[in-house]
Amino acid sequence: MQKKKKKVQSGDMSQQAIALHKKLGGKVRMVSAMRVRSKKDLSRIYTPGVAAVSTMIAGDPNKAREYTIKGKMVAVISDGSAVLGLGNIGPLGALPVMEGKAALFKTFAGVDAMPIVIDVPQRIRAARQQERVDFLVETICAIAPAFGGINLEDIAAPVCFEVERRVIDMLDIPVMHDDQHGTAIVVLAGLINALTVVNKRMDSVRVVISGAGAAGTAIAKLLHAAGAQRIIVLDSRGCIDVSRPEHHKRDLATFTNPEGITGGLREALRGADVLIGVSGPGLATCEDIACMAERAIVFAMANPIPEIMPDEAQKGGAMVVGTGRSDFPNQINNSLAFPGIFRGALDYGVRIITPDMKLAVARAIAGLIKKPTADKIVPDMFDTRVVRAVACAVGACATGNT
Repeated sequence: MQKKKKKVQSGDMSQQAIALHKKLGGKVRMVSAMRVRSKKDLSRIYTPGVAAVSTMIAGDPNKAREYTIKGKMVAVISDGSAVLGLGNIGPLGALPVMEGKAALFKTFAGVDAMPIVIDVPQRIRAARQQERVDFLVETICAIAPAFGGINLEDIAAPVCFEVERRVIDMLDIPVMHDDQHGTAIVVLAGLINALTVVNKRMDSVRVVISGAGAAGTAIAKLLHAAGAQRIIVLDSRGCIDVSRPEHHKRDLATFTNPEGITGGLREALRGADVLIGVSGPGLATCEDIACMAERAIVFAMANPIPEIMPDEAQKGGAMVVGTGRSDFPNQINNSLAFPGIFRGALDYGVRIITPDMKLAVARAIAGLIKKPTADKIVPDMFDTRVVRAVACAVGACATGNT
């Protein structure tokens, strides 16, 4: 009966969301910074007065940050190839999500953001992966002059890795693929506090990550940087090792699975302390969780249906459970990170969001929970302290005041 109730609630929410989006006709608006009420106003913000501003900026491009939206505006960019748990649904399917991200930027951090979706031509989609990467990089860099930061979103792995790397190298503004790093940061924040609850140490626990895409790869790297030494990453073929043909999976194998465990999820979970799911719905069972060590931690983050429902994970013996959903305790959601990261990056003139900044942000988020419990390991998304703490952590790294 309980499962049936949840399905009805989910259906109700879907219908409410559809009705709201139809009513709104989009979740963001362009609003002028001043009202144009006279010819004098018109002359100053447009012709002839604007010519003086354009001439000044042409002579000194650095002034664009101070005299235009460039210092305040972030582009939220996707090609629609890996949207939420929906997959490759294309740019128009991705647009509502990009609008939502823009709304969260403004709501939580006061950052203006523009949703942009890129339609990769069919001839390029059908060609080699490198041509898709080249097209996305060239397009993103071509529109970048108007923005002070680039939030990449919902771009499928492994394309997203090279796109982000090359765009960072080519631009002088902060660039972050949020599916990778925003997710990894909040996972680390939650894990720091969850380990406190279960009285275990980062450098001794075995962490199993189900999913080797954008999020799973970034989580593994950030946890390793935070001191985790016993990480196992799985994809649909099982535990990853150096024999994999994909470059990013061979890279993962260089610092994961030190015990050489083979097989699938059940084999990886035997004696493991932590399961982090960023793969798909229903992949873990109560019996799988029962194979884990005592006082286990489970972050089942697939949306909208997690790898295992919280009640099933707890039945299997998990002591701390988090999901990506707002209707259960411990919502592990990247919206705790990305608004404040870009707020801090814009405020402090950050060019590159560094690994040290990501670690500092995770610790800052975790630090807002003074006494973690099994049902409270991360702050609420509406906690007004979060954006300031995150922005200050970015600023402290940028200025060397850590």
